[in-house]
Amino acid sequence: MDEKNPNFKIAVQQGFAQAAFPRELGIAFVDCGPGWCESSLQLEPRHLQQDRFVHAGVQATLADHTAGAAAATVLPAAGTVLTVEFKINLLRPAQGESLTCRAQVLKAGRNLTVVESEVYAHSQNERALVSKATVTIANVLY
Repeated sequence: MDEKNPNFKIAVQQGFAQAAFPRELGIAFVDCGPGWCESSLQLEPRHLQQDRFVHAGVQATLADHTAGAAAATVLPAAGTVLTVEFKINLLRPAQGESLTCRAQVLKAGRNLTVVESEVYAHSQNERALVSKATVTIANVLY
């Protein structure tokens, strides 16, 4: 792969700002570095399913978007990322005041990057791992 984008943090921040659906959900950029990204979501009633747990789709979107951002940190400037596949394990019912996600690149290849995302629920001073996703990202180079 070509030389990595030295301005990857700006590119990731722009990706969070310009992604309409994650922004509509309230997903926010926290921080990133080479091969990783962190995001957060303040939970509201609209994020819950009928039993008052965080909807699986909300967790999947948080895990997927953060994984794409982590993949973007190791991409050349003349490129973008596109999810081609992901699997999520919902480990326990998610509830609390907020969710955080940390995504870590497992393998950055020429065409594909594999990323693992962990989603945590926060309630008062407690943190629980609620879901884990493996995301395969296509590296789209211009």
